Amino acid sequence: MLGPPELALILAIGILLFGASKIPELAHSSGEAMAEFKRGRQTTEQELEDLRDQH
Repeated sequence: MLGPPELALILAIGILLFGASKIPELAHSSGEAMAEFKRGRQTTEQELEDLRDQH
């Protein structure tokens, strides 16, 4: 698990690479991507469960 020093270092590197104005946009995009991944995973798990129930 990452602690506060590691997170601060990652944030500092992100600011250097992308600039402070891009960080919120990147965080928002990452959050949306993670939400979409979770929805896809849940859908797949539900479909697999439905297939198991049919047999």
